[in-house]
Amino acid sequence: MNVLVARKLGFCFGVREAIKLAEHTAAERRAQGRAVHSLGPVIHNRQVVARLTEQGLQTIESLAEASAGGTVVIRSHGVSPEVVEEAARRGLEIVDATCVLVKRAQEIVRQLHREGYRVVIIGDPQHPEVQGVLGYAPGVIVIDSAEEVDRLPEGGRLGILSQTTHSAEHFGRMVGLIAARGYPELKVVNTICNATTERQEAAVELCKQVGVMFVLGGHHSANTNRLAEICRETGVPTFHIEGLEEFRTEMVVDQTTAGVTAGASTPDWVIEQFVRHLEKL
Repeated sequence: MNVLVARKLGFCFGVREAIKLAEHTAAERRAQGRAVHSLGPVIHNRQVVARLTEQGLQTIESLAEASAGGTVVIRSHGVSPEVVEEAARRGLEIVDATCVLVKRAQEIVRQLHREGYRVVIIGDPQHPEVQGVLGYAPGVIVIDSAEEVDRLPEGGRLGILSQTTHSAEHFGRMVGLIAARGYPELKVVNTICNATTERQEAAVELCKQVGVMFVLGGHHSANTNRLAEICRETGVPTFHIEGLEEFRTEMVVDQTTAGVTAGASTPDWVIEQFVRHLEKL
C-alpha cells in the first residue's frame, strides 16, 4: 500500500517539553526516594502515560491522593491558581509542565478581567485546559456552539479568546455570531496554537491525495478529535485510532493510497510503527 504522511503531525513543542520535564523529574525524585505524581495525565496519550508510569510517575486525580512531602507535576493543560495554592498548603512540591501557550491564555484571561471585560472562552467546558483557565478571572463564560451564544449577557464589553486546540474556522464563526449581537465593544485575542492550525491545514491537504485517512492519537485528545472531524468533513473515509492495535484490515479494503496524520500528543514511535505496517500491506 502507498502511504502518505502529513507534512505536519505528532508532538508539538509544548507536549515535547512537558514529557521531557516529567521524565527528568521522575528520574531525579525516584533517585532521591521521593514520590512523584502527575495531577491528571501529563498529556492525552495512553501510550506515553504508560511509559511515564513505568518510570515512576504516578497519575492521580486529586491532590488528596499525593504522598506527603511528594512532588506533583502540573500537566501540559495547566491548572487553576487555587490548585497551586492547595498544593502549597499540603506541603507538596510543584513542577509546572504547563504549555507556554496555555500559560499565555491564562494571563490573557487575567488581563482582560483587569481591563473590565467580561471574559468569554470559546471551548469545551469539560476540557482540563479550559477548566484551569477559568480560575484566572471570576464570572468567565464558556460557550462552544451557536446555540450557546444566547447564554451571553445582552450588553457590555466582552473579551473573547479560544481554547488553544480549537480550529481557527470554528473560532472565527463563533466570534462572528457574537459580533452580530451588537455589543458596543469586543476585544478578541487569538489564542489558538500554531501547531494545531498547521496540523489541521496539512491534514486537509493530504485528504485530497488519498482514498482513506488515519488520524492517530488519544480518544480523549481534543486536538486529535478535531483533526478527525476536519478530515471527515472533506468526504474522505477517516478512522481515528490510538495506534496499530486498533487497526483492522477491513479499513483499507479496495484502497491503494492511505494518508496518516496524528495529534499533537502522539509520539513518533506510534506513527512510525503504524506507517511501517500499512506499507507492508
